[in-house]
Amino acid sequence: MSTQRRVAVTSPQTRLAHARRRYRGPWRPTTLDPAEAPRAFALYRVQLRNAVLALVLLCTLLVGLPLLLAALPQLDRLRLLGIPVSWLAIVVVPFPAMVLLAFWHLRRVEQAEDRE
Repeated sequence: MSTQRRVAVTSPQTRLAHARRRYRGPWRPTTLDPAEAPRAFALYRVQLRNAVLALVLLCTLLVGLPLLLAALPQLDRLRLLGIPVSWLAIVVVPFPAMVLLAFWHLRRVEQAEDRE
């Protein structure tokens, strides 16, 4: 067994990163100007309302589609290009609907910001 002392080997970049982190001041959240606070809180409420509505619509889509397919078992027997319509509904409907929902939500949020 060697009696040599073990030495930790680190990259020079690691030492620089640690040095930068040490000399930085403490992080503090930004404070709002009292004149802008009511506008910011109103915008926050509008965006929260839009987000909750988008989330409800997303949950309706993700829960409603399986419930609809369970309520209409005849869609399993109906075929389009040899594929059951229920399978097509599971594959084709959710993703474009989610993309449309995302664009709709983004448009509403941007409109709310423009109004404020």
